[in-house]
Amino acid sequence: MFLSALLSVVGLGFLCWLLFSLAVYALPFFVAVTVGYYAFENGAGPIGAIAVALFAGAVALILGQVAFATIRSPTIRLAIGALYALPAGLAGFHAVKGLSETGGAGETWTLIFASIGAIIVGATAWVRIASLAGPETQSGGVNSHHA
Repeated sequence: MFLSALLSVVGLGFLCWLLFSLAVYALPFFVAVTVGYYAFENGAGPIGAIAVALFAGAVALILGQVAFATIRSPTIRLAIGALYALPAGLAGFHAVKGLSETGGAGETWTLIFASIGAIIVGATAWVRIASLAGPETQSGGVNSHHA
């Protein structure tokens, strides 16, 4: 009995770690699946569809990182961050909702836990896309003009 409870806690911990680690990849994964499915339906075959899907997902991730790192407009950076954080938050909502339902929580508590999970996973994806883009450089600070 103790061993099964311990393994359940370890398994849930691993799933939570996996969810937070992969949250930033929700949008590129969606792009990859959509493009791969489209390519397969248009005659690319399974190998061609997988190759096109991998390429499209990588391009979506790299373009987001480069755009977030190079664009300095706060409004555009907010939009790019939201573009990556919203699908991650949706995935976090459904993951926590499923775990809460499995744990036997009532419907109201399931939705509360899922909403909190969505916010946390979305915020995690936001921070990760910002950190993957690289450090911010100072352009007009006092220390930037040394002689």
